[in-house]
Amino acid sequence: MLQGREEQEGIDLGMNSKTRFHKVVILGYGKVTGEILQYVFDRRTEYGYELAFIEHEVHSLSITERICSENGISFHRMTDRRELAAFLDRIEEKTLIVSASNNFLFPASLVEKPHITIVNFHNALLPAYPGRNAPTWVIYQGEKRTGITWHYVTAGVDEGSIIIQKDCEITEDMKAYELTERLMDLASAAFRECFADIMAECVQTTEQGFDPGRRMYRSCEMPADGILDLSEEPETIYRLLRSVDYGKHDIFPRLQTSIDGRKAQILRYRRISADKRREGDGLMYLPLGDGGLLKIKYGFTDNESM
Repeated sequence: MLQGREEQEGIDLGMNSKTRFHKVVILGYGKVTGEILQYVFDRRTEYGYELAFIEHEVHSLSITERICSENGISFHRMTDRRELAAFLDRIEEKTLIVSASNNFLFPASLVEKPHITIVNFHNALLPAYPGRNAPTWVIYQGEKRTGITWHYVTAGVDEGSIIIQKDCEITEDMKAYELTERLMDLASAAFRECFADIMAECVQTTEQGFDPGRRMYRSCEMPADGILDLSEEPETIYRLLRSVDYGKHDIFPRLQTSIDGRKAQILRYRRISADKRREGDGLMYLPLGDGGLLKIKYGFTDNESM
């Protein structure tokens, strides 16, 4: 009789026996968020939850608003942190918050509410590389492998128990935007794998076991402080260039350097074979260990060049 009464209560609450979450709120931007939003929307009838999406960071290429419009999903744009915190604080139903590609730090007062569960996607293999722009730092540090982590959110940044992880190789020519795309694919696949267990609240988690003194990478930081030192080994310079290369997305300002005592900025770069070398203004070539060349295009920024 007890089981039957619980099932009946689930029906009265608009849920089924697979979950007791009344609501799912997704917070984030970009490719992985769009894929997760669509997946959670497609599963809503199966689970019976209400779905809402919040855009905290506005990106011109984001597809989430279109997905919400096409599917009748409640859409909210809240760029102000206090407004967002107040909105989430007013949630009274048992709610799952899915944080994907998101820099909002959830207040401890929200995280500690018993009816709120928050899961977060991190683009590194925690406990390593917590904080922001992890693809940059793993490339810059010369890591051979990295991956993604879905974890529960606690009051500490990137400290919660691990739900699932997936890893991938970092190839020798991989740029930050290429690695980011690969990690987003892993994150989407991993979320689909663990979604049922999250909803059923039966995840077999793993504690991180991190060093409390570990370094936290912040959004304002750039490798080498954004300065390209031409006295470094060419392979080190190439890692730096690749680590801050997010393609069309302006995550970081251009790297700065000094050439013949003049200030310059790096405009473009690429690995080429030696036979492709062509001399020209604003070009330099550095030898790589495999016999190839690192071609760098630069432009002067001091007054003499204006």
